[in-house]
Amino acid sequence: MTGTLYDRLGGEEAIAAVVDEFYDRVLADDQLAPFFEDVDMERQRAHQTAFITSVTGGPDLYDGVDMRRAHAHLDLQAEDFAAVADHLDDALAEFEVDDEDRAAVMSAVAELEDDVLNR
Repeated sequence: MTGTLYDRLGGEEAIAAVVDEFYDRVLADDQLAPFFEDVDMERQRAHQTAFITSVTGGPDLYDGVDMRRAHAHLDLQAEDFAAVADHLDDALAEFEVDDEDRAAVMSAVAELEDDVLNR
């Protein structure tokens, strides 16, 4: 494979489409939706798009706080993290991202688990 993971995913526009699909799935999930009740989802989607763009080798547009501080106020459990990861993997599959690239994105997400769960 050639190019960065960002390029192989299709760039920012394609990543934004995956993020939209991802949050549609998350918000339809009764386990996860309550975590987003008071969240400006337009801002959240843009923020997540910038984050994924950055971690996949695209332009570093992410200007948010680190994962630990961003999630410190939430009482997230391992099963919540797993559910979010599953929705992201499913969203990537929906856009026919190949298995190797999906695995690379999911590996980057897995590295954040301890920080997101404040462990």
